[in-house]
Amino acid sequence: MDFDDSGPEAAFRAELRQWLSQHAADAVVPEDPAARADAQNAWHQTLYEAGYIGLSFPVDCGGQGKDPIYEAILNDELGRAGAPPIEGVGHLSNALRLFGTAEQRDRLLPGLLSGQVRWCQGFSEPEAGSDLAGLKTRAELLEVDGRRLFRINGRKIWTSFGAVADWCFLLCRTEVDAPKHAGISVLLVPMSTPGIEVHPIVNAARNREFTEITFDDVDVPEEQLLGERGQGWSIANQLLAYERGPSDINWISRLAAQLRQLEDDVRTGWLEDSPMVRARLGQAYVELRALQVKVQRSLSERQRGKLPGAEGSVDKLLMARADQFFGHTVMDLRGSGPLLREGLDWDIYVWSRAAGIYGGTAQIQRNIVAQRVLGLPRS
Repeated sequence: MDFDDSGPEAAFRAELRQWLSQHAADAVVPEDPAARADAQNAWHQTLYEAGYIGLSFPVDCGGQGKDPIYEAILNDELGRAGAPPIEGVGHLSNALRLFGTAEQRDRLLPGLLSGQVRWCQGFSEPEAGSDLAGLKTRAELLEVDGRRLFRINGRKIWTSFGAVADWCFLLCRTEVDAPKHAGISVLLVPMSTPGIEVHPIVNAARNREFTEITFDDVDVPEEQLLGERGQGWSIANQLLAYERGPSDINWISRLAAQLRQLEDDVRTGWLEDSPMVRARLGQAYVELRALQVKVQRSLSERQRGKLPGAEGSVDKLLMARADQFFGHTVMDLRGSGPLLREGLDWDIYVWSRAAGIYGGTAQIQRNIVAQRVLGLPRS
């Protein structure tokens, strides 16, 4: 594999680097956790208006149709500039692109890509986290006043950005008599629909990103079904393959920014230039580089037209390992400071502890790699 930029890629990188030199300073992540989601969304909209969102998305779906490598260049340069990563919308936008009707794509993709319309992802439930196929939220198809609609009842938890979302990408059970994996569907639900209640959850990083959402006789038109009835498990797996990609959710640029800040701390004397510190930073570089190389390989496969699949679980495992190592390194090298004051260092550390849980636990990822990538038996 040749990891050097081609001529067009180098030109794009230079243009983007110039643009970021003029705009990145305006995209500071606030210390106040309550302000971060809105600041992140504002930055997303700024990037969209400048033409940097949807780089590899098909033109007929509102993107620019470039090779996936341009998304990696964008993430690299965001990290280099110290700018926040873009909001993780690639998994939802690709699910809508792949499984939505023409009407659904035309109506919903523009707002999702631009950041003008915000989404949450209703997957996990109190008794269905790692075993997502065990979800109990039910959507019953009824005919009311001559209209066919789904009536939803159930509860979701740990739903990110549910308190600010306009729409919910909802995984629910529509075929109660079918095997658990075959009875799941996806509904596209406006969060303003009567019967929806959202309860914020304050997490260890001090923000209210997580929510618990209850659905009490929530009626949604049949036209809001994504794909076919009973196709939800396949749609969820394809969506999660995008969500587990460190390039798709911008983790590489965030880790690169952390490493650069630690290196700057050594250069300025804020951290001691000792063999121990050099060893930790060297190992951090190796963890990040291993992740980058694997992601570059995944992007190369995607450039050949292959959709993300089960092998993305390797990327997710490497991402979680790197994220947690970086979090530990920051806490170890900066001493008691992050513990004595609540700030971004502490938030980054506690969030890294969740890296082995969200998007599918590390144990689930290892099972996927063993069974679906390596072909090993279940027992």
